[in-house]
Amino acid sequence: MSTLRPIITICGTTGVGKSKLSIELALKLAQGMHGWKGARIINADSMQVYTGMDVITNKVPVAERMGVEHLLMDFKQPGEQYVVGQWVQDAIKAIDETHRMDMIPIIVGGTSYWIQHLIFPNRLPTPGQSLSDSVAQSIANLPPDLLELFNALPEHPPSAASHPQDALLLHTLLTALDEPVAQRWHWRDTRKVMGSLRVIKDTGKAPSEIIIEQSKMALIPRYRTLCFWLYAEPSILNERLDARVDDMIKEGLLNEIKELRTIASSPARSSPGAVVTGPSDESAVQQTDYTVGIYQSIGYKEFHDYLASPEPSDKLFASAVEQMKYGTRQYAKRQIRWLKNKLLPAIYSANGGGDHATALLPVYVLDATELGDQWTSRVLNQGERIIEAFLGNGTLRDPLSLSERAREMLTIDVKPTSPTEILRARKKVVCPACTLDPSQPFMVEDGSQWEAHRRSRTHRRHASRDKKMHGQSVTRRATVHSDIPSKVDAED
Repeated sequence: MSTLRPIITICGTTGVGKSKLSIELALKLAQGMHGWKGARIINADSMQVYTGMDVITNKVPVAERMGVEHLLMDFKQPGEQYVVGQWVQDAIKAIDETHRMDMIPIIVGGTSYWIQHLIFPNRLPTPGQSLSDSVAQSIANLPPDLLELFNALPEHPPSAASHPQDALLLHTLLTALDEPVAQRWHWRDTRKVMGSLRVIKDTGKAPSEIIIEQSKMALIPRYRTLCFWLYAEPSILNERLDARVDDMIKEGLLNEIKELRTIASSPARSSPGAVVTGPSDESAVQQTDYTVGIYQSIGYKEFHDYLASPEPSDKLFASAVEQMKYGTRQYAKRQIRWLKNKLLPAIYSANGGGDHATALLPVYVLDATELGDQWTSRVLNQGERIIEAFLGNGTLRDPLSLSERAREMLTIDVKPTSPTEILRARKKVVCPACTLDPSQPFMVEDGSQWEAHRRSRTHRRHASRDKKMHGQSVTRRATVHSDIPSKVDAED
């Protein structure tokens, strides 16, 4: 029997009922179970940490929390940025306190990235006191313009749409410092490019070095963790998500967005921790970085044109609503991809392929496709029985036996584990034929996407044009910054 302390996590897409289930399970635990006196819910939704803004972040109203204590919710100001490392430390403190009260922590939220780093320690980069030899050599070889950029990285990633040259220059810098990782990111994905550069600045190591180091470390969980993945069939879920957007508008969504716009244009946002800087007027709202803080909330960006228009129209409103519905559905898809491609492989690796009955991290898919009586039988009752066995160290049911959907979602392809394979995965290459402007190279993912692009009508047309101009068609791929010496080439 493991000596690790128990926790319960509830993951899943937006709008699937995670908060509802967490409250119902907490009420069941409050009746007493194997010596535990109840449960406290720890929020793992990166948007629900902010005070107010209850509609846009879909918080459960206090009256519907049934007296169950919710932690790490409503404690950050909307203008602040709050990142995974901060949340993990706060969550650990909340979990320790909950265990001292002889209660079970239930961690619930759609930010599975946070939950994964809570479960598995030592997977986040830590500040370094000195530069690695590789990074020191790369910095020494930087040309003056890139060195100046590295020494004064922008506070927020530039927009590739409005400032493509700035975006490409950042990617050029990352390529010079860590080419294997730079090749994983599209130059337009400035948030990921900036994130990798920040890792280098903060740790003194290249992200590829950290990947290699972590690959040598076993995945050992902090806690004995029961993982619930609440799942609903997308075709059914999408209808609920669309209806929820309509309900949010009726409940005052636009008033909250207007309040956020006021915060974005307020001088107070330039205080420490604020995520928006600039003049105190509408132009500040225009400069809002939609990739940080509460400004990531689906709805804020989508209603910008409607609320910024001097003459808001029904057409602009309808377009904003449709954009919000589409953005919500796409977000749900991304959440499923993270669970299948990131969290599940990590859990299976930590379990070592052993029997489910002895797994440190048993994971169960609960089918929330149908509500009403089906919710009670397929979600709540199943969850209660699994918790009873988990906390009582009883025999756990085979997760694949719960339902056909459970078997389907829990069966995943084997993911690469070696550092070389990880770094080569999703590598981006440039298509010279389709690069019409050298300052904005056309980039596509290597492998199947490249082959599909190569067969596309657009590529064939551009390749034919090049053949007429230069006497040969372009079928080769290139790196985005072919003028930068490649570390791999230098070694060869």
